[in-house]
Amino acid sequence: MSAAAVVAGVALVPTWSAGAAVVDDPTVNAATKATFQKLADAVFTDRTDALVSGGQKRAGSLTAGFRGDVKLSDTQSRAEKSALNELRGRQSRLASLGEKYSAGSTKVTLDATRVTGRTAKADVTEITTLNYADVKGKEPKTTGFQAHHELTFKADRHGVWQLTKVRDTDDGYLAVNQVAAPAAVAAVKVATADDDNPPSAAKSATTWPAPAKTKKLTGGAYDYNAMVAYATKYWKNYNTAYPDFNGQGAGGDCTNFVSQSLKAGGWKHVPGYTNDFHKWFGNADIQSDSFIGVNEFSWFALSSKRVTSLANVYQMDLGDVLQMDFNKDGSKDHSMIVTYRSPQGVPYVSYHSTNTFNRSVASLVASFPTAAFYAYRT
Repeated sequence: MSAAAVVAGVALVPTWSAGAAVVDDPTVNAATKATFQKLADAVFTDRTDALVSGGQKRAGSLTAGFRGDVKLSDTQSRAEKSALNELRGRQSRLASLGEKYSAGSTKVTLDATRVTGRTAKADVTEITTLNYADVKGKEPKTTGFQAHHELTFKADRHGVWQLTKVRDTDDGYLAVNQVAAPAAVAAVKVATADDDNPPSAAKSATTWPAPAKTKKLTGGAYDYNAMVAYATKYWKNYNTAYPDFNGQGAGGDCTNFVSQSLKAGGWKHVPGYTNDFHKWFGNADIQSDSFIGVNEFSWFALSSKRVTSLANVYQMDLGDVLQMDFNKDGSKDHSMIVTYRSPQGVPYVSYHSTNTFNRSVASLVASFPTAAFYAYRT
């Protein structure tokens, strides 16, 4: 018996009885890894299907079909049923806002597997596409995202691997088929030489439709089409000319991505100290706090008068910026940029952490009904 199995001279006994058959620590071979991947694919495909108008056509969930050496634990099975119920409720809220999905597809790849005794952790990447129903004119036909997850499997006494936990590992938790509570970003106090009172953004209403707020898209100081083109190119495949802050907490790479897009459309650097929110700059080697920080970006953008607050999120147009405060604690948590506006007056946003393209604002409002929203005209 190992020293780790003895505490104060008392042997720790497994939860199963001493007389039960217990296999040695099971081996995770190529076939086991492939089944881990298939079960992960089933989990997230079931979640995607719950959002599709009319529901999936098959009888029962995909995860219910897993038996044998890899399956859901009873606890995780109940968690998935709860998640599917929540997503079906989200589907109803979306429908009330005029948004439906006619079909969806999910593909999961296995990136890495770590095994310690009878516990295995699988890192996976999910790519999901949802088809918008009732598409008119030049509206986006699909919305898509790329997300990363960690799945924990534990082997029981018979060597059967049971999925016991699913954890979303991107910063933001903003994929439309995710149900975990968003991680809030701690408020940051930035010291400045001449101004200890950063400007406060006005909250934006989320009622639809909203009064018109037209925007001149061409011929002005900024090229909004260039902003959209940049965001479209780099929403999933990051620009290696900048550092990647995804997975590093404090909001991840979302504001960094928004700042890059604005820079591509004509926003100019304001050099200075990195922690002075009156400054704004970013390249491969150095970035101001305002270039990469959610709250600091808002402070710079408002104090420099490069943006004005919009009364309603549905007034946003190409190149405008949307921020969210998930738990309404006064510290904003996430930044996004508008990459399309429908003729019906619905903006669509793209963002990093979780990497997402052309997600409608209606979807965000339906998914996070208690969050605070801040819309900025750039």
